[in-house]
Amino acid sequence: MITSQPKLSAVDLSLKRVFSIDVFRALTMLTMIFVNDLWTLSGIPVWLEHARSDQDFLGFADTVFPCFLFIVGMSIPFAIRQRLSKGDSYAKIVQHIVIRSVALLVMGVFTVNVPDLNARATGISAEWFQILMVLGFFLIWNQYPKGEGSAKALFMGLQLLGVVLLIYLAVVFRGGPNDKLVVMTAQWWGILGLIGWTYLTCAILYLFTHKQPLLLAGLWLFFSLVCIAGHAGWLHALWPDGPRDWILGNGAFDSFAFAGILATTLLTHLYRTEQTHRLPTFFAGIGVLLLLAGFVARQFFIISKIQATPTWVFLCCGIAFLVYAVVYWLVDLRGKANWFDLIRPAGTSTLTCYLIPYVYYSVADLSGISLPQSLAVGVIGLLKSMLFALVVVGITALLGKLRIKLKL
Repeated sequence: MITSQPKLSAVDLSLKRVFSIDVFRALTMLTMIFVNDLWTLSGIPVWLEHARSDQDFLGFADTVFPCFLFIVGMSIPFAIRQRLSKGDSYAKIVQHIVIRSVALLVMGVFTVNVPDLNARATGISAEWFQILMVLGFFLIWNQYPKGEGSAKALFMGLQLLGVVLLIYLAVVFRGGPNDKLVVMTAQWWGILGLIGWTYLTCAILYLFTHKQPLLLAGLWLFFSLVCIAGHAGWLHALWPDGPRDWILGNGAFDSFAFAGILATTLLTHLYRTEQTHRLPTFFAGIGVLLLLAGFVARQFFIISKIQATPTWVFLCCGIAFLVYAVVYWLVDLRGKANWFDLIRPAGTSTLTCYLIPYVYYSVADLSGISLPQSLAVGVIGLLKSMLFALVVVGITALLGKLRIKLKL
């Protein structure tokens, strides 16, 4: 029997921890580390991997990033409401949003350039460059304890050291072949950069429209229509010489995040009206409708993550709603949050968790030690990659106990 939840205002809910969101984030991050390790395997099912750009197919790996952007959107209302409840001005909140976004953009630019690094021209191997890069990130954005006097000076000194380190790496970086060397550029933004741009856009829009649910729904519809218009060629027809994408990803990434914002808006309403027991049904219904929209869109556009097609957007939004409906039912209604204690650090120290593999792969390459090929094939390989993801979460937990945790 499901007991009714105590009535909460929007502000109360903003201060309340919704464990299902942490669990959903943890599951998504665990899955992201898992699928990012599939490149080390062979003989695994094609449906687990990313589809090619021109392939009309939705691989399991193609659903992970959209779910993460959905969670970014779900988290935005809680973060902004909490700051508003503390009395922060709109200007101060915008400043915070911009600073977080710039940090993600910086990290994104660094991570996407590493694969093109020319070790001879740079004077540093790709492995050591990557290790130093992550070290710089931690020095700058670690969640240092509050301190005064000498302690505060030490923490500021460590952050300054991190800034100097990243500047040095950016200056010495050279990529490409010896006859066509290039400096570090934003050739594309990478996963972290895409999250940064999406967060910047959606958080600021939410800040100024959060009191108008219909307008929030309109913004999701707007970004979804921009995605359709871009792939249908309508935007190009309006402006033949204009940019290929009027909005990054033709609005696809913002559509995922605003779907998450709408999910939290509905969650808040259900808390206010003491109807949280209905949330799984509502979310499952929305998920099914979005899946149907995706199947309709497939008559006009292929499913493609690389192209960020409308079909991909609708299908993955539907999947995100359905998965969260199950997680909420299990965690918040049935009280099974303890089932996920093992992976909880992936949901509360997400950025730390995401960056650890960069160091692991570099250290593994430098050591020259590799696993037997028999552990990188088929089902055994998949188990290896899942174990790797769990080990990364364990390292994240250990670092947290040592007060090493990235927070933007």
